[in-house]
Amino acid sequence: MNARQAATLLKPEVAAFFDKETWTFSYVVKDPTSSACAVIDSVMDLNYPSGTISFKGADAIIAYVKEHKLDVQWLIETHVHADHLSAAPYIQEKVGGKLAIGDKITVVQEVFGKIFNAGTEFARDGSQFDHLFRDGERYTIGNLQCQALHTPGHTPACMTHVIGDAAFVGDTLFMPDVGTARADFPGGSASRLYRSITEILSLPDATRIFTGHDYQPGGRAPRWESTVAEQKAANTHMSKCGTEAEFVALREARDRTLPMPKLILHALQVNINGGRLPEPEDNGRRYLKFPLDAFTDAAWD
Repeated sequence: MNARQAATLLKPEVAAFFDKETWTFSYVVKDPTSSACAVIDSVMDLNYPSGTISFKGADAIIAYVKEHKLDVQWLIETHVHADHLSAAPYIQEKVGGKLAIGDKITVVQEVFGKIFNAGTEFARDGSQFDHLFRDGERYTIGNLQCQALHTPGHTPACMTHVIGDAAFVGDTLFMPDVGTARADFPGGSASRLYRSITEILSLPDATRIFTGHDYQPGGRAPRWESTVAEQKAANTHMSKCGTEAEFVALREARDRTLPMPKLILHALQVNINGGRLPEPEDNGRRYLKFPLDAFTDAAWD
């Protein structure tokens, strides 16, 4: 099986969960022929001013899994998120599943391990996860045939998961009226992003595309599902660009206008550690680091 063939196979049942605070979609993806499922890109709630964490969104996913008597086989992160903290370890503790991410997580761990001065005790080999997907790797969710595709550009570790007739693209693509992901984070590349999107859009036109975020332009209701055909015809960035060079110029010009996500320094140090919070210090409290000037060029050279 390859990714193009996967789109002609079983149609997974998909339940979407929207976190308005971070504009993030999490998914429960179920094999229609069994109870097997995967959870993709879960969210831990963090109140930025108070530093309070909670699990309202994750608890909704857990309740859905239990209500429908599902067997969680995978807890998949499409990439290392910069705008929210993962709730995968919390969900794993409640309902099981293997925690997995793309194998290029090691690149991200190396860069941000240095930025956070994590020291030698912080493993940079991806061992915080139960499984590291390789480019092109095939796997199953029950009887669903799946394939992981390395689609870098937004980050070096981004993966698209083709599951039956659906592709879960993380932040690589958004809804057609939103466009494409930024490519200005450390290790990002507008050129690589363009090539990754081109690969995704080479899937059959009927392939369902599920995105990691929706920013609701014009105040419309949240949307999370499109198709390859819709993206090719109407994606507000891709449809304006006939060449890679045109896309790179458009993407880089837009990226220069974007502020960093407000939770990036909080999210990255947790998510490169498999979604696990730092261990409590001698007073029983956990602390996140806040490195100053973290996004100057010198910080990751």
